[in-house]
Amino acid sequence: MSAVLEGTPDKRLALVTGRAYPEQAEETAHYLGTEVLPTTAYDFANGEMYVRFTEPVRGADVFIMQAHTQPINKWIMEQLIMIDAAKRASARSITVVAPFFGYSRQDKKHLGREPITAKLMFSLLEAAGADRVMTVDLHAAQEQGFFNGPVDHLTAMPVLLDYMRNRLPLDNTTIVSPDAGRIKVSEQWAAKLGGLPLAFIHKTRDTTRPNHAVAHGIIGDVKGRDCVVVDDMIDTAGTICEAVRTLHEHGAKSVTLVATHGLLSGPAVERLRDSGAKEIVLMDTVPIPEEKRLPNMTVLSTAPLLAAGIRSVFESRSVSNLLNGLPEDMRTRNIYA
Repeated sequence: MSAVLEGTPDKRLALVTGRAYPEQAEETAHYLGTEVLPTTAYDFANGEMYVRFTEPVRGADVFIMQAHTQPINKWIMEQLIMIDAAKRASARSITVVAPFFGYSRQDKKHLGREPITAKLMFSLLEAAGADRVMTVDLHAAQEQGFFNGPVDHLTAMPVLLDYMRNRLPLDNTTIVSPDAGRIKVSEQWAAKLGGLPLAFIHKTRDTTRPNHAVAHGIIGDVKGRDCVVVDDMIDTAGTICEAVRTLHEHGAKSVTLVATHGLLSGPAVERLRDSGAKEIVLMDTVPIPEEKRLPNMTVLSTAPLLAAGIRSVFESRSVSNLLNGLPEDMRTRNIYA
C-alpha cells in the first residue's frame, strides 16, 4: 500500500503527522485507504526540533495533522515546522488538520492589554505557509474569520448525537447549556433529538482567574429529568462539575456530560470521578491515556470525521454535508477510541 493516495485527475493526497498523537493519524489514514507518509523527526539537545519528509510531496495536496495536546507549545511549533518543510518541498497545497485548535478560547479581549491568541494562531499558520485549516468545534465559530483562507469547521455533533440517542429515555431528557454562550449549540442538540426541553445555567466567570466560574442558578425545568450537559471542552473540569452539582441541587434525576475536547488537565480526572455524573462522553481530538479514563467515561473516535473531511477537501466536494452525519463508508461498528 502506498503512502501517497492517487486521485483523479493527476491529484495526490499525502497525510503526514507530528509526534503528538500519531495513532489518530494512522486511524484516519485507514479510513482514507492510504498510509501516513513517513517522516524523520527528533529533538536537538537544546529542545529545538528537526523534521523531514522521507518521500517527495512535490505537487501533492498535503494534510498536516497534529494534536494540540500537552506539551502544547512544543507540538504547535512542530506543526509549524512541518508546514514550512512542505512549502519548501513544493507541495501543491497545505492543509493544517488540528482536531483541537490550541489557544482558541482566547478569541476576544476581556480586559485591556490582553492578547487575542486565537487570531495569533491563525496568523502563525498562515505565515508558515498553510493554505487552509481544518478543525473540530472551535471555541467560537467566528474565529474562522481570523484566517485569510478556507477554514473547514467540522463538528462532532452528529457522532455524539448518534451515540446519545440510545443512551437515555428521550421523553424524560433535558438538554442543558453550561452557560449562555453555548445556548445555540444546545438548541441544535435539542432540535435534532426531537424537540427536547432546554435549560441553561446562569454563571459568571472571573476573567482574572483561569478556569474559574460560579453557577448562580438554572433557567428551565430540570427536576426529575435526565440532563445532558453539552460543552465544547473539559479542561480542569471545575466549571462542568459545578454544573453537575447545581443540577443535582435542583432535583435532576441524572446528569450526563458531553464534550468534544477532553483536555483533562490538572485535577480534572479527580473532580470528574467525584462529580456524581452518570456518564462522561468525549471525543479523542486529543489523546486521552488509560490512566485518565474513568469507568463511566466513554471516548469516541474522531478519525472517521477527520477522514470524511479530508476526503471532501481533496475531492473538492462540500464539507458542510458532514453537518448531517458521516458518509456510510466512514461509519464503523467500533466507534470507540
